[in-house]
Amino acid sequence: MATATLLLPARSRFPAAPLPDDVAKALGRAERSSVQAGERAQLQRHFQLQPAHWPVAALTRQLDVGDAADAIWLRADPANVVPDMQGARMMGHGDTLRPDAHDAAQLLPALQPLFAGFGFTLDAPVPSRWYLRLPPGTHLPEFDTPDDVLGDDLFAHLPEGDAGRRWRALLTEAQVVLHTHDWNQQRVADGKRPINSLWFWGGGALPQAVQTPHAQVRSRESLLQALARAAGVHADGEQQVDALVDLRQLRSLEQLGNDAIRPLLSALQRGELRRLVLDFEDGVRFEIDKGQRWRFWKKPVQLHDA
Repeated sequence: MATATLLLPARSRFPAAPLPDDVAKALGRAERSSVQAGERAQLQRHFQLQPAHWPVAALTRQLDVGDAADAIWLRADPANVVPDMQGARMMGHGDTLRPDAHDAAQLLPALQPLFAGFGFTLDAPVPSRWYLRLPPGTHLPEFDTPDDVLGDDLFAHLPEGDAGRRWRALLTEAQVVLHTHDWNQQRVADGKRPINSLWFWGGGALPQAVQTPHAQVRSRESLLQALARAAGVHADGEQQVDALVDLRQLRSLEQLGNDAIRPLLSALQRGELRRLVLDFEDGVRFEIDKGQRWRFWKKPVQLHDA
Protein backbone atom coordinates (compact mmCIF):
# COMPACT_ATOMS: atom_id res chain seq x y z
CA MET A 1 0.00 0.00 0.00
CA ALA A 2 1.12 3.51 -0.81
CA THR A 3 1.75 6.66 1.16
CA ALA A 4 0.33 9.98 -0.04
CA THR A 5 2.20 13.12 0.99
CA LEU A 6 0.56 16.50 0.46
CA LEU A 7 2.95 19.42 0.10
CA LEU A 8 0.99 22.36 1.53
CA PRO A 9 1.45 26.10 2.07
CA ALA A 10 1.89 27.67 5.49
CA ARG A 11 -1.28 27.39 7.57
CA SER A 12 -1.46 31.20 7.74
CA ARG A 13 -2.40 31.15 4.04
CA PHE A 14 -5.77 29.62 4.95
CA PRO A 15 -8.64 31.47 6.65
CA ALA A 16 -9.30 30.78 10.33
CA ALA A 17 -12.42 28.71 9.66
CA PRO A 18 -13.44 25.23 10.85
CA LEU A 19 -12.51 22.10 8.94
CA PRO A 20 -15.08 19.36 8.24
CA ASP A 21 -15.69 17.32 11.40
CA ASP A 22 -14.12 14.11 10.09
CA VAL A 23 -10.99 15.97 8.97
CA ALA A 24 -10.66 17.76 12.33
CA LYS A 25 -11.02 14.41 14.12
CA ALA A 26 -8.34 12.85 11.93
CA LEU A 27 -5.95 15.72 12.67
CA GLY A 28 -6.62 15.39 16.39
CA ARG A 29 -5.74 11.69 16.33
CA ALA A 30 -2.74 12.08 14.01
CA GLU A 31 0.94 12.03 14.93
CA ARG A 32 2.06 15.67 14.95
CA SER A 33 5.57 17.06 14.73
CA SER A 34 7.35 20.36 14.17
CA VAL A 35 10.12 20.61 11.61
CA GLN A 36 12.05 23.46 10.02
CA ALA A 37 9.86 26.05 8.32
CA GLY A 38 10.40 27.65 4.92
CA GLU A 39 10.06 26.69 1.26
CA ARG A 40 13.60 25.36 0.87
CA ALA A 41 13.47 23.37 4.11
CA GLN A 42 10.14 21.90 3.06
CA LEU A 43 11.49 20.69 -0.28
CA GLN A 44 14.69 19.42 1.31
CA ARG A 45 12.59 17.08 3.45
CA HIS A 46 11.65 15.30 0.23
CA PHE A 47 14.74 15.67 -1.96
CA GLN A 48 18.37 15.07 -1.01
CA LEU A 49 21.01 16.60 -3.26
CA GLN A 50 24.64 15.53 -3.57
CA PRO A 51 26.55 17.68 -2.94
CA ALA A 52 24.19 19.31 -0.44
CA HIS A 53 23.57 22.69 -2.04
CA TRP A 54 20.46 24.17 -3.67
CA PRO A 55 21.26 25.22 -7.29
CA VAL A 56 17.80 26.19 -8.54
CA ALA A 57 19.12 27.70 -11.77
CA ALA A 58 21.03 24.57 -12.82
CA LEU A 59 18.09 22.31 -11.95
CA THR A 60 15.50 24.30 -13.90
CA ARG A 61 17.95 24.83 -16.77
CA GLN A 62 18.30 21.07 -17.07
CA LEU A 63 14.51 20.80 -17.13
CA ASP A 64 14.12 23.56 -19.73
CA VAL A 65 17.02 22.78 -22.07
CA GLY A 66 19.00 19.77 -20.82
CA ASP A 67 22.42 21.43 -21.13
CA ALA A 68 23.18 22.33 -17.50
CA ALA A 69 26.24 20.11 -17.08
CA ASP A 70 29.77 21.55 -17.13
CA ALA A 71 28.85 25.13 -16.21
CA ILE A 72 27.73 27.33 -13.34
CA TRP A 73 24.22 28.71 -13.77
CA LEU A 74 22.46 31.74 -12.31
CA ARG A 75 18.88 32.81 -12.82
CA ALA A 76 18.59 36.41 -14.05
CA ASP A 77 14.81 36.62 -14.12
CA PRO A 78 12.88 39.62 -15.48
CA ALA A 79 11.62 41.85 -12.69
CA ASN A 80 9.71 45.06 -12.10
CA VAL A 81 10.87 47.56 -9.49
CA VAL A 82 9.12 50.72 -8.35
CA PRO A 83 10.95 53.61 -6.64
CA ASP A 84 9.74 54.82 -3.25
CA MET A 85 10.93 57.11 -0.45
CA GLN A 86 13.42 54.53 0.87
CA GLY A 87 14.79 53.30 -2.47
CA ALA A 88 13.01 50.74 -4.66
CA ARG A 89 10.71 47.76 -4.24
CA MET A 90 10.28 44.68 -6.37
CA MET A 91 6.65 44.49 -7.39
CA GLY A 92 6.78 41.60 -9.82
CA HIS A 93 9.07 38.93 -11.25
CA GLY A 94 9.02 36.00 -13.64
CA ASP A 95 5.56 34.66 -14.44
CA THR A 96 3.79 37.48 -12.55
CA LEU A 97 4.95 39.91 -15.28
CA ARG A 98 3.45 37.77 -18.07
CA PRO A 99 6.57 37.92 -20.24
CA ASP A 100 6.43 36.30 -23.67
CA ALA A 101 8.85 35.44 -26.46
CA HIS A 102 8.55 38.97 -27.90
CA ASP A 103 9.78 40.44 -24.62
CA ALA A 104 12.83 38.19 -24.63
CA ALA A 105 13.53 38.86 -28.31
CA GLN A 106 13.43 42.62 -27.76
CA LEU A 107 15.21 42.96 -24.42
CA LEU A 108 17.89 40.26 -24.41
CA PRO A 109 19.97 41.66 -27.31
CA ALA A 110 20.33 44.93 -25.39
CA LEU A 111 21.49 43.11 -22.25
CA GLN A 112 23.71 40.39 -23.68
CA PRO A 113 26.75 42.61 -24.45
CA LEU A 114 26.78 43.78 -20.83
CA PHE A 115 27.26 40.22 -19.57
CA ALA A 116 29.42 39.04 -22.46
CA GLY A 117 32.10 41.46 -21.30
CA PHE A 118 32.50 39.28 -18.19
CA GLY A 119 32.42 36.01 -20.11
CA PHE A 120 28.78 35.32 -19.20
CA THR A 121 26.07 34.21 -21.63
CA LEU A 122 22.48 35.40 -21.13
CA ASP A 123 19.52 33.62 -22.72
CA ALA A 124 15.85 32.88 -22.08
CA PRO A 125 14.66 29.42 -23.19
CA VAL A 126 11.44 30.13 -21.26
CA PRO A 127 10.15 33.75 -21.30
CA SER A 128 9.80 33.88 -17.50
CA ARG A 129 13.10 32.12 -16.75
CA TRP A 130 16.26 33.90 -17.88
CA TYR A 131 19.67 32.33 -17.34
CA LEU A 132 23.31 33.33 -17.09
CA ARG A 133 25.84 30.67 -18.06
CA LEU A 134 29.05 31.25 -16.09
CA PRO A 135 32.47 29.60 -16.49
CA PRO A 136 33.18 26.60 -14.24
CA GLY A 137 34.73 27.69 -10.95
CA THR A 138 32.93 31.06 -10.84
CA HIS A 139 32.45 32.07 -7.21
CA LEU A 140 28.99 33.39 -6.40
CA PRO A 141 27.68 35.18 -3.31
CA GLU A 142 24.43 34.22 -1.62
CA PHE A 143 21.37 35.59 -3.42
CA ASP A 144 17.89 35.90 -1.93
CA THR A 145 15.00 34.29 -3.79
CA PRO A 146 12.53 36.55 -5.62
CA ASP A 147 9.77 35.54 -3.21
CA ASP A 148 11.92 36.81 -0.32
CA VAL A 149 12.38 40.16 -2.09
CA LEU A 150 8.87 40.68 -3.48
CA GLY A 151 7.27 43.79 -2.01
CA ASP A 152 10.34 44.60 0.07
CA ASP A 153 13.17 47.13 -0.21
CA LEU A 154 15.31 45.86 -3.08
CA PHE A 155 18.56 47.20 -1.65
CA ALA A 156 18.12 45.29 1.60
CA HIS A 157 18.47 42.05 -0.40
CA LEU A 158 21.46 42.82 -2.61
CA PRO A 159 24.50 40.55 -2.11
CA GLU A 160 26.97 42.09 0.32
CA GLY A 161 30.75 42.50 0.51
CA ASP A 162 33.42 42.10 -2.11
CA ALA A 163 31.80 38.96 -3.53
CA GLY A 164 28.60 40.90 -4.21
CA ARG A 165 30.18 44.05 -5.66
CA ARG A 166 30.26 42.83 -9.27
CA TRP A 167 26.63 41.72 -9.07
CA ARG A 168 25.43 44.95 -7.53
CA ALA A 169 27.13 46.85 -10.36
CA LEU A 170 25.73 44.50 -13.03
CA LEU A 171 22.23 44.89 -11.64
CA THR A 172 22.50 48.69 -11.74
CA GLU A 173 23.77 48.64 -15.33
CA ALA A 174 21.04 46.22 -16.40
CA GLN A 175 18.42 48.49 -14.84
CA VAL A 176 19.75 51.46 -16.84
CA VAL A 177 19.56 49.45 -20.09
CA LEU A 178 16.03 48.25 -19.38
CA HIS A 179 14.72 51.57 -18.08
CA THR A 180 15.65 53.35 -21.32
CA HIS A 181 14.49 50.57 -23.67
CA ASP A 182 11.61 51.52 -25.98
CA TRP A 183 10.03 48.07 -25.65
CA ASN A 184 8.95 48.81 -22.09
CA GLN A 185 6.83 51.68 -23.38
CA GLN A 186 5.00 49.12 -25.50
CA ARG A 187 4.48 46.88 -22.48
CA VAL A 188 2.99 49.77 -20.53
CA ALA A 189 0.73 50.63 -23.48
CA ASP A 190 -0.44 47.01 -23.43
CA GLY A 191 -1.37 47.32 -19.75
CA LYS A 192 1.64 45.37 -18.45
CA ARG A 193 4.30 46.35 -15.95
CA PRO A 194 7.64 47.28 -17.51
CA ILE A 195 10.51 44.82 -17.22
CA ASN A 196 12.92 47.34 -15.74
CA SER A 197 15.20 45.09 -13.69
CA LEU A 198 16.60 41.61 -13.34
CA TRP A 199 16.96 39.48 -10.24
CA PHE A 200 19.94 37.19 -9.80
CA TRP A 201 19.36 34.06 -7.73
CA GLY A 202 19.61 30.28 -7.50
CA GLY A 203 23.26 30.01 -8.54
CA GLY A 204 25.35 26.85 -8.67
CA ALA A 205 26.30 23.74 -10.61
CA LEU A 206 24.04 20.79 -11.39
CA PRO A 207 24.11 18.30 -8.48
CA GLN A 208 25.75 14.96 -9.05
CA ALA A 209 22.72 13.11 -7.71
CA VAL A 210 19.18 13.81 -6.47
CA GLN A 211 17.31 11.29 -4.35
CA THR A 212 13.74 11.13 -3.06
CA PRO A 213 11.72 8.50 -1.19
CA HIS A 214 8.73 9.19 -3.44
CA ALA A 215 8.01 7.09 -6.52
CA GLN A 216 5.84 9.81 -8.06
CA VAL A 217 5.69 13.61 -7.94
CA ARG A 218 2.69 15.63 -9.06
CA SER A 219 3.33 19.32 -9.55
CA ARG A 220 3.09 22.12 -12.12
CA GLU A 221 5.91 24.08 -10.47
CA SER A 222 9.17 24.12 -12.43
CA LEU A 223 11.59 23.50 -9.55
CA LEU A 224 9.64 20.51 -8.25
CA GLN A 225 9.38 19.11 -11.77
CA ALA A 226 13.14 19.59 -12.16
CA LEU A 227 13.88 17.83 -8.88
CA ALA A 228 11.60 14.94 -9.82
CA ARG A 229 13.27 14.53 -13.20
CA ALA A 230 16.74 14.68 -11.65
CA ALA A 231 15.68 11.98 -9.17
CA GLY A 232 14.31 9.83 -11.99
CA VAL A 233 10.78 9.53 -10.64
CA HIS A 234 7.47 9.60 -12.48
CA ALA A 235 5.64 12.89 -12.86
CA ASP A 236 2.25 11.30 -13.57
CA GLY A 237 0.55 7.92 -13.78
CA GLU A 238 -1.59 5.88 -11.43
CA GLN A 239 -1.55 6.94 -7.78
CA GLN A 240 -0.87 3.43 -6.54
CA VAL A 241 2.67 4.33 -5.50
CA ASP A 242 4.22 6.59 -2.86
CA ALA A 243 3.34 10.01 -4.25
CA LEU A 244 4.25 13.59 -3.37
CA VAL A 245 1.40 15.89 -4.41
CA ASP A 246 2.10 19.62 -4.62
CA LEU A 247 -0.87 21.62 -3.29
CA ARG A 248 1.04 24.74 -2.24
CA GLN A 249 -1.22 26.86 -4.43
CA LEU A 250 -4.27 26.10 -2.24
CA ARG A 251 -5.80 29.00 -0.32
CA SER A 252 -9.30 27.60 0.28
CA LEU A 253 -9.87 25.67 3.50
CA GLU A 254 -12.95 24.09 1.92
CA GLN A 255 -10.86 22.72 -0.95
CA LEU A 256 -8.20 21.50 1.45
CA GLY A 257 -10.69 19.68 3.66
CA ASN A 258 -13.29 18.43 1.19
CA ASP A 259 -11.33 17.98 -2.04
CA ALA A 260 -7.82 17.11 -0.87
CA ILE A 261 -7.93 15.41 2.54
CA ARG A 262 -11.38 13.76 2.70
CA PRO A 263 -10.94 11.45 -0.33
CA LEU A 264 -7.59 10.29 1.03
CA LEU A 265 -9.10 9.60 4.46
CA SER A 266 -11.69 7.42 2.69
CA ALA A 267 -8.88 5.61 0.86
CA LEU A 268 -7.22 4.97 4.24
CA GLN A 269 -10.40 3.47 5.64
CA ARG A 270 -10.82 1.22 2.57
CA GLY A 271 -7.26 0.00 2.96
CA GLU A 272 -6.16 1.47 -0.37
CA LEU A 273 -3.69 3.82 1.33
CA ARG A 274 -1.28 3.02 4.12
CA ARG A 275 -0.49 6.51 5.35
CA LEU A 276 -1.34 10.16 4.67
CA VAL A 277 1.22 12.89 5.43
CA LEU A 278 0.36 16.59 5.52
CA ASP A 279 3.51 18.71 5.25
CA PHE A 280 2.93 22.45 5.79
CA GLU A 281 5.50 25.06 4.81
CA ASP A 282 5.44 26.58 8.31
CA GLY A 283 6.92 23.35 9.70
CA VAL A 284 3.80 21.59 11.06
CA ARG A 285 3.48 17.99 9.95
CA PHE A 286 0.66 15.44 10.44
CA GLU A 287 0.96 11.70 9.85
CA ILE A 288 -2.37 9.87 9.62
CA ASP A 289 -2.97 6.12 9.40
CA LYS A 290 -5.96 3.80 9.76
CA GLY A 291 -4.99 2.54 13.22
CA GLN A 292 -5.43 5.99 14.74
CA ARG A 293 -9.23 5.65 14.53
CA TRP A 294 -9.04 3.91 17.93
CA ARG A 295 -7.71 7.08 19.56
CA PHE A 296 -11.32 8.14 20.18
CA TRP A 297 -10.36 10.11 23.31
CA LYS A 298 -8.33 12.59 21.26
CA LYS A 299 -10.09 15.91 20.66
CA PRO A 300 -10.60 17.27 17.14
CA VAL A 301 -7.98 19.82 16.05
CA GLN A 302 -8.48 22.80 13.79
CA LEU A 303 -5.71 23.74 11.43
CA HIS A 304 -4.67 26.96 13.16
CA ASP A 305 -4.74 25.35 16.62
CA ALA A 306 -2.24 22.59 15.87
